[in-house]
Amino acid sequence: MANDCFCGVFFSICGRGLVILCIFAKSFNKNLKAMNILTTTLKRYTSVSLMLRIFIGLVIGAILGLALPGWTGVGILGRIFVSALKGIAPVLVAVLVISSIAKAGRGMGRRFTSLVFIYLLSTFIAAVCAVVGSFLFPVTLELGEVAQSVEVSEGAGSLGDVFTNLLTGMVGNPIAAVANANYIAILFWSIILGVALKTTASKATVQVVHDLSDVVSRVVKWVIQFAPFGILGLVFTTVSENGLSVFTTYGHLLLLLVGCMLVNTLVFNPLISFVMLRKNPYPLLFTCLKESGLQAFFTRSSAANIPINMALCKKMGLDEEFYSVSIPLGATINMDGAAVTITVFSLAVANTVGVDVSFASALFLGIIATLGACGASGVAGGSLLLIPMACSFFGIGNDVAMLAVAIGFIIGVVQDSVETALNSSGDAFFTATAEYYDRRKHQQ
Repeated sequence: MANDCFCGVFFSICGRGLVILCIFAKSFNKNLKAMNILTTTLKRYTSVSLMLRIFIGLVIGAILGLALPGWTGVGILGRIFVSALKGIAPVLVAVLVISSIAKAGRGMGRRFTSLVFIYLLSTFIAAVCAVVGSFLFPVTLELGEVAQSVEVSEGAGSLGDVFTNLLTGMVGNPIAAVANANYIAILFWSIILGVALKTTASKATVQVVHDLSDVVSRVVKWVIQFAPFGILGLVFTTVSENGLSVFTTYGHLLLLLVGCMLVNTLVFNPLISFVMLRKNPYPLLFTCLKESGLQAFFTRSSAANIPINMALCKKMGLDEEFYSVSIPLGATINMDGAAVTITVFSLAVANTVGVDVSFASALFLGIIATLGACGASGVAGGSLLLIPMACSFFGIGNDVAMLAVAIGFIIGVVQDSVETALNSSGDAFFTATAEYYDRRKHQQ
């Protein structure tokens, strides 16, 4: 009798177990099919050219912005994408620079000397373009109306304040530097840590750091794959909030700003590259503008575009040890667009308030703008806050200069977008130029 009861209980448990197992198997098969469908979809999505996907996202975003401006939820795609790039970029820069310095071979110093010279020369030429453009096509501003429509933060102060902030920021807390995206400090401490690793750590430890940089780079690739959705959201926000009114109200000023930036980017930057490489620079330039400049135009942040530039440099076959340092360095000191913005706005304010500026004084302003632009933050609108510093050179007070900054924020949707696109694409362009120049010297 007891055996019969035991057998009954045993078979009952087994039967229920089989039922549960069957249910689990069916659920697993459904999940497996869903995973297969998801994997297939992702493969098809990534098999399409990234630039084509971005273009499609751009067109859809513009159409939705014009036709359905009330769908504000679409804009969150852009904010998520930019936040993801800004979040991962400081970590990427830190681990790549540490790894690159720890594994660096000889010859790096020579390349960086050439690169820093190119960065500063290009920025100064951009400032000179802005001076010439401002004298040929002088602009005045309607400062009174703007004073009551926009609120802006305090300016950057004197040129001494700019460099004081740079130097003190450079030696700030390295953990806080990564958290706050302070790239000057990230570069400084990463170089120090990389040198320390190179001189004291074992090969196994250096390899661990290198593997970590590969892991972070893989995460960045995943983020970049969703760029089309981010661009869709950013374009939607831009079109739905601003429309085309910005072109009509400040058209003359915008034409001068964008014109000076384009002349520098399409004429003088290629000329620098040609002098160094003795070959047609435009294929390289247009590659950088297409792959880097387009996305930077919509993110409006050189810092957020660092991962995209690094991916581009890898695609072009450049040395990772070099570009992992040169790209974040360029996001800090290669500021052609910022130099144009500072110079054009300062001379426009001087014209408006009746200050007589000689051409020689304007050229000296170009030097100030070049040095000051290196202190522009790698975020949207960073160069505008340096306008009061440049205006002080002409004895123009901070109150008046901040009104010009207010106008800058109004037209920033165009001015800052073009500025960032040209700055960021220039980082990749000059990084490639410096490396190709170094290879050319070795071949000789």
